[in-house]
Amino acid sequence: MLHVNPKMLARLDELETNLLARRTRAESEDWIGEIEGIDMALTFLRAKRDDTQRRTNRPAVGLGIPPIQAAPEEAR
Repeated sequence: MLHVNPKMLARLDELETNLLARRTRAESEDWIGEIEGIDMALTFLRAKRDDTQRRTNRPAVGLGIPPIQAAPEEAR
C-alpha cells in the first residue's frame, strides 16, 4: 500500500477542490458516469488523506535491535 508523504496534504486539498469543480460541471452537463467516477475518486482521496493524518498523529514505536548471539563452539 502506498503512503502519502504528510508534506503533500495540501496537494490533496487542491485535488479535492479540483474534483469538486469537475463534479459540479458534470452535474450541469448530466454526465452520470463521470459523476460516479468523480465520487469514487473523492472517496479514495478523502480516505487517503484521513489515513495520512492519522499516521502523522501516531508516535513512532521503537522496536529495538535484537541481540546477536555468539555461535556455539564446535565440539573437538
